[in-house]
Amino acid sequence: MIRDQAGRDIIDCLSCAGALPLGHHHPEITEVLVRFIQSGQLHQALDLTTPAKFEFVQKLFGLLPAEFASRARIQFCSPSGSDGIEAALKLVRFATRRHPVIAFHGAYHGMTAGALAAMGNLGPKSAPMRFDGVHFAPYPYRYRCPFGTDGSATDRLSIDYLRNLLSDPESGVPQPAAVVVEVVQGEGGCIPASDDWLRELRTLTRQHDIPLVLDEVQTGLGRTGSMFAFERAGIVPDVLVLSKALGGGFPLAAVVYDESLDVWPRGMHAGTFRGNQIAMVAGKATMDIVQRDRLDAQAEEIGGLLAQDLRQLASRHPEFGDIRGRGLMLGVEIVRPGDHPDAGAQDGGLAKAIKQAAFENGLLIETGGRHGAVLRFLPPLILTRRDVGAIVDRLDAAVMQAKQQHRAADARHAQ
Repeated sequence: MIRDQAGRDIIDCLSCAGALPLGHHHPEITEVLVRFIQSGQLHQALDLTTPAKFEFVQKLFGLLPAEFASRARIQFCSPSGSDGIEAALKLVRFATRRHPVIAFHGAYHGMTAGALAAMGNLGPKSAPMRFDGVHFAPYPYRYRCPFGTDGSATDRLSIDYLRNLLSDPESGVPQPAAVVVEVVQGEGGCIPASDDWLRELRTLTRQHDIPLVLDEVQTGLGRTGSMFAFERAGIVPDVLVLSKALGGGFPLAAVVYDESLDVWPRGMHAGTFRGNQIAMVAGKATMDIVQRDRLDAQAEEIGGLLAQDLRQLASRHPEFGDIRGRGLMLGVEIVRPGDHPDAGAQDGGLAKAIKQAAFENGLLIETGGRHGAVLRFLPPLILTRRDVGAIVDRLDAAVMQAKQQHRAADARHAQ
């Protein structure tokens, strides 16, 4: 909960874009931080090894699948997911001596130049800058299949497209330095990739000796119902990019990668605040709590309840075209009912009105996806069953309010 100047309580279903997995002011995090600040230890330390850094790395590697952790190296970056992506792209390009990268439609990897190059959204790329070296492939977006099917064949067609792209000697795409992908697209509209699709992608990249970079900046540390989203598919990436929840609410980013890629010289990627000890202390404590309290399992359970209630709400609001996601990373695609027999046209205007009305009704959510038409839910992992009921009630009121406002606006335009 957060409270505004007027004393109004608002349910935070955004949790700082997923960076606050334990909500605001978790007492154990506060206690750990106060104790650390008063201890006299370094708060910033660049690349020096410190007790805080050692304990953080030990904890993180202990949470990773053993097959990955046993061969892993770690690079701390400037404290943002964008810089984590920059480091990952630099790493694979240096190791493979190749430049092209394959990314996906709808991807969001950050706002710095290299990360923007791999972004699907054209809005932030409208500036007169060069965004070369990235080739885009269709993401398995079943609700609006990019291949024009009903969605049942989307996964297979997506993989077949990539297979042809990589094997065709006249595809126009040289052998890539990496394939970079989100297990669940966040800003792209909470679109999850299936386990089968991820396994096929892992097989394909191995066959062609292409490093697989997983962007788990938003999905890491329990968000999707497992500690890391890729675990459910039983795959092992070559590179894993983490941020947001990793620092327990404080700025921190890291790249964890296979030792075979560790051929770049020292100093190839640097940044003053990569030694943010406060974030490491908060991050280690957050990982302890997520593991101890099984908040990954709670995210799956409570996320399932929230998705179920949202689907029940859809029976009253046909503007809810698709409800999707994983764990406590959910999206509702807002559509114009009746525009299409399967998926109505996206209604970004109504989604924006619902978001505003939700805030007025004490609920903080975000919008994303194509045309900004997806309502996004990223609540803290400590969400309870009771919270779910309050969220759905406030959302229901917000949808009713927004639809009435839209009808009134349409009537004015008609006059």
